[in-house]
Amino acid sequence: MTGLRDIKALDRARMAAVVGEMGQPPYRVRQLVRWLYARGVTAFSQMTDLPSDFRDRLDARFVLHTPVLADQQVSSDGTRKYLWTLGDGVAVESVGIPAEGRLTVCFSTQAGCAMGCSFCATGMGGLVRDLTTGEMLDQVRLVGTDFGQRITNAVAMGQGEPFANYDASIEALRLMNSPDGLGIGARHITVSTCGLLPGIERFAEEPEQFTLAVSLHSAVQATRDRLMPGVRGFKLRMLRETLLHYVESSGRRVTLEYALVDGVNDSDAELEALITFTRGLLCHINLIPVNPVSGAGTERPGNQSIRRFADRLVASGVETSIRTERGVDIDAACGQLSQRHQA
Repeated sequence: MTGLRDIKALDRARMAAVVGEMGQPPYRVRQLVRWLYARGVTAFSQMTDLPSDFRDRLDARFVLHTPVLADQQVSSDGTRKYLWTLGDGVAVESVGIPAEGRLTVCFSTQAGCAMGCSFCATGMGGLVRDLTTGEMLDQVRLVGTDFGQRITNAVAMGQGEPFANYDASIEALRLMNSPDGLGIGARHITVSTCGLLPGIERFAEEPEQFTLAVSLHSAVQATRDRLMPGVRGFKLRMLRETLLHYVESSGRRVTLEYALVDGVNDSDAELEALITFTRGLLCHINLIPVNPVSGAGTERPGNQSIRRFADRLVASGVETSIRTERGVDIDAACGQLSQRHQA
């Protein structure tokens, strides 16, 4: 380690401040962003449309780290899981999910996670550190490069809680959306939160049309507290009020993620509580049959039970879908990322 700061840790405003301090015109910021993210250069010397003295000054003041691929696995369904080593040796995972005419990248916002959800492998190791804006962007960019195709969708559903690293995460979404960055449509960029209310409140005021997904997993307080101990301080009543405000303020629908766990949150009482929670809320429920995680002690319901749960939600007027999980055979599906090398 050189002791110099990684330039990719800067948001656009701080990058503009650096450009100004060095006596350069404002349009240099756009050029820098293009070189860093749209083109993915690995050295300042490669930024050939910048003045040589400016490049030299950047090189003297900053480093330019790029994640190194430490491991890759390919699923039978075409999904690819990546283990990256970051500039300080910390490891993090991301996933590329191809479909007809689309490529979705699931990226991480933290290495590890402090939320401790009972069915999630990521939280078992605790939080290592927040990721920088550039470390998030690089995950998405490098997956697109590996597939050799344009990234159409990006989802902050990998390791970590995005709203516990709010500023860096939002800046990453903006650069993914920017034509100078990755050029992904705002409505094709999704951030998933466990339900940190201050983050949802801030997100409601953001001008971009990013999509919000909230991990609900139960509308019964005791069950949700058991499944999601990291958000026990945010009660369901408060969460619902915050989501109503989000919809009213932003005009956007919220997605509620609901991991179905056999014998835990799939009963008739749980179903009725969920229907009550969604009444009057512009939302879509995404049912996720819980994925196998070693040591979690959770099992998914049978397919017939899952279908029955979904059908009853739809019959009650709640827009509902069942997620088709990808990459389960390589531990790349929801809740399975663990930032470890595979044996």
